[in-house]
Amino acid sequence: MRTPIFQVDAFTTRLFGGNPAAVMPMTAFPDDALLQAIAAENNLSETAFLVPEHGDYRLRWFTPTTEVPLCGHATLASAAVVMERLEPARTCVVFQSPSGPLTVVRTDTGYRMDFPARPSRLVPAPPTLAGALGVVPIEVHDDTFNYIAVLAHANLVRALAPDLHALAQLDRAGVVVTAEGDGAHDIISRYFAPAKGIPEDPVTGGAHCGLVPYWAKRLGRSELRAYQASQRGGEIVCRLAGDRVALEGSCRFYMEGMVEM
Repeated sequence: MRTPIFQVDAFTTRLFGGNPAAVMPMTAFPDDALLQAIAAENNLSETAFLVPEHGDYRLRWFTPTTEVPLCGHATLASAAVVMERLEPARTCVVFQSPSGPLTVVRTDTGYRMDFPARPSRLVPAPPTLAGALGVVPIEVHDDTFNYIAVLAHANLVRALAPDLHALAQLDRAGVVVTAEGDGAHDIISRYFAPAKGIPEDPVTGGAHCGLVPYWAKRLGRSELRAYQASQRGGEIVCRLAGDRVALEGSCRFYMEGMVEM
């Protein structure tokens, strides 16, 4: 079996920035064990598999170790593959996913995704969190999927060197660390998910499903410019609209080829 593969840098306008995702269009999904083996072989934070369905596509995402219910950057990359390679005349695509239908539209500068918001609640900090991060958060929130650790300054977010083994022992799949921005961006963050096989994710759309409701309420506005301060770095234009979050970003194609199995 020969299957196309695209590697796309998402949430960036420059090559080698943002978050790289593999996107693999297929005629039908093979068994889950093969999908997981492919994702492990690709060894990127996410591999997206998409199959045509009723004029749109069904979409699934795998890390090198597990399937996940939602992935922002690989959805953005999948939209770029559909609208720039598979069906260049399209300006909109709906992906049927484990998190429901996800609509992505082409914009003048990239693509805008419509995702479910993840409201969070203030919780006591897990006893080991401060030690794992190497800094004491001013507050901790839980969006069901991740802990959100709020720090006092953006520079503390940039300087983090957490104990990844300790983070992997927490009872949430990932930890979002965030602070108010200090320049062109309203918010800054980083995302660590070693329990899912992702030590640090370069730019994470799903994490912003929880960050945007939190910061929109705290800053008193619904439109935010976000920067994820990983080594690669990436920008997301965010807007809260009720129980949905609009996440907009750009993509750069890095590689196109075929996989033989």
